[in-house]
Amino acid sequence: MDTALGFPVLVGLIAVALLFDFLNGLHDAANSIATIVSTRVLRPHYAVFWAAFFNFVAFAVFGLHVATTIGTGIIEPSIVDANVIFAALVGAIVWNLITWGLGIPSSSSHALIGGLVGAGMAKAGLSAAVWSGLSKTVAAIVLSPLVGFLLAMVLVAIVSWASVRSTPFAVDRAFRILQFASASLYSLGHGGNDAQKTMGIVAVLLYSQGQLGAEFSVPFWVVLACQASMALGTLMGGWRIVRTMGLRITKLTPMQGFCAETGGAATLFMATFLGVPVSTTHTITGAIIGVGAARRASAVRWNVAGSIVYAWVVTIPASGLVAAFAYWAVLMLRR
Repeated sequence: MDTALGFPVLVGLIAVALLFDFLNGLHDAANSIATIVSTRVLRPHYAVFWAAFFNFVAFAVFGLHVATTIGTGIIEPSIVDANVIFAALVGAIVWNLITWGLGIPSSSSHALIGGLVGAGMAKAGLSAAVWSGLSKTVAAIVLSPLVGFLLAMVLVAIVSWASVRSTPFAVDRAFRILQFASASLYSLGHGGNDAQKTMGIVAVLLYSQGQLGAEFSVPFWVVLACQASMALGTLMGGWRIVRTMGLRITKLTPMQGFCAETGGAATLFMATFLGVPVSTTHTITGAIIGVGAARRASAVRWNVAGSIVYAWVVTIPASGLVAAFAYWAVLMLRR
């Protein structure tokens, strides 16, 4: 471990981690608000305040299982040092900025995981990876959008059956109210899963510097700092991706928005309690496609959905490559 790291450098690395968390909130704001904005239940600027609040309070609901997975279950904690953490964050931040600029809803979570793996392997080769944790994460790449897709489709079927004797106006009015609850639950799940990933990064950095004692743990001040950074990022919006998520994949009604958010929230709650670092972007995209496909297959713009899937596939290797180059660049500069 790198035990000679100076205090200013340690503080600087924590600041970079919180910057990533802020950008995560900015990049993934669309996950929480796209459906409620596209159905015109809330105006965009009110919606981001709503989402930011529930992103912040998520720490009071969930444990820290995801933070522990990120801190100890992706790469070996024993190889973590300042260079690895810095390079991992650079890889994740660069990829987030590229996809945000292009309006592509890629996964900030998998960008961070790719960054960790790329930086770790640049230092220690294949032995750096904790393959059991990585395999669980890779499985979640497939399962989280699939579960969101299926749950949303089932919810559409149930709600449609239950509302068969109601007028369209009454259904629309009821689900405009219910969307406040479903959007809150999704924002809560988003804050619970995504903010914990940065907590894990900061905690493993502190652990590698001997700041946490003999056992890995996540200090409470780290929890508060990460939740606040994500909430502030969410307040800044992310309108390019909101447009893609809420308008370009399929046209949503309040009932469909409720089903998408509820299906996505249920998926995130299960994953977070199990300690699986899933992609909130993948989850809500799968759920939105699910509600569109439940209406009819042609309601989904499959070319847009396909381009999003391509971004998912390349996120981990792309951010990993950027992180590896950043690690080697730091080593060259320090010589």
